[in-house]
Amino acid sequence: MLSELMNFLSSCCRPSADRYGHAGSDAIGKQDGLLWYKDIGQHVAGEFSMAVVQANSLLEDQSQIESGSLSTLESGPYGTFVGVYDGHGGPETSRYINEHMFYHLKRFAAEQQSMSVDVIKKAFQATEEGFLSVVTKQWSMKPQIAAVGSCCLVSVVCGGVLYVANVGDSRAVLGSLVKATGEVLPVQLSTEHNAAIESVRQELHALHPDDSHIVVLKHNVWRVKGLIQVSRSIGDVYLKKAEFNREPLYAKFRLREPFKRPILSSEPSISVHKLQPHDQFLILASDGLWEHLSNQEAVDLVHNHPRNGSARRLVKAALQEAAKKREMRYSDLKKIDRGVRRHFHDDITVIVVFLDSNLVSRANTVKGPTVSIRGGGINLPSNTLAPCATPMELGST
Repeated sequence: MLSELMNFLSSCCRPSADRYGHAGSDAIGKQDGLLWYKDIGQHVAGEFSMAVVQANSLLEDQSQIESGSLSTLESGPYGTFVGVYDGHGGPETSRYINEHMFYHLKRFAAEQQSMSVDVIKKAFQATEEGFLSVVTKQWSMKPQIAAVGSCCLVSVVCGGVLYVANVGDSRAVLGSLVKATGEVLPVQLSTEHNAAIESVRQELHALHPDDSHIVVLKHNVWRVKGLIQVSRSIGDVYLKKAEFNREPLYAKFRLREPFKRPILSSEPSISVHKLQPHDQFLILASDGLWEHLSNQEAVDLVHNHPRNGSARRLVKAALQEAAKKREMRYSDLKKIDRGVRRHFHDDITVIVVFLDSNLVSRANTVKGPTVSIRGGGINLPSNTLAPCATPMELGST
């Protein structure tokens, strides 16, 4: 029995060798307790660094970097795709995005034989529709999946252009060098959709003029319908399709009055930035980082230290700040296990994408290194939504 259990755990925790190389090699990153990191790697237009720290019982953050062809065609275009997916209510939506968003982007890029805002919008729409079909199929057996959703932050570097698309409250910040002073200034390229922001509340009131309770201040936090902080997401079908806002969904998610139009949106805000030689790097992170660090603090940490380990350094700084707020030592915070850890900080995902101006200018036509890495280094099959169980969890089932 013990040997069977050890074999099960071993198979759960072992990365897929055919996709990520040999376990323990730097190709798949490294693990330190609840922290996974890849300190440095190469992409078409420069280098990158990744780090993920788990706080929830199930890791709800998912992320990926894909570099090389951005199309299903051999002719390209070529570039780098980065995604940060901050799930809520469970890991199902963020895992689904991680399995499907890049595939859809490649499909639409092949159709148009180029990268564009339209390609990215279509990829978001196809991913949303795909997850809706999953919810529809599983509704009778697993109705709570209708209340699972995810923020979705995507950036694409292609043809000297940086595209940033977002739904939810993850954030992309560009570090731009000021040659005269040598300092790096943060340029936020993502638009956030969180009811804590007054402009978002105004947008919601404008879209729902007949609903005086479209945003509610609950426990000193602004929430859409008193339920959720983000106004845009992938998933959260219970606030988009009225037919899923009923029994057998848990009562705490059900609205008393039926709604005629979707309350949340999956339409991404997209910015397009022509890359310049002074654009040094891009930081993409879930809100777990920005809860503890300002944009300027983050770009300073990257700029003032070696590239190697940049993402891990940012995560550590956020955790140190989280510990400080609770008047505890960072070393003690690191000892707290997942689940309980969520009372101190959120899951945190950080990807730093360094931009080499010489490579950026020719990345559209040059294949460069082909990279496919997911945060955590473990590739779960798309039909496996359940995480690996711990021995304690196995014993209780």
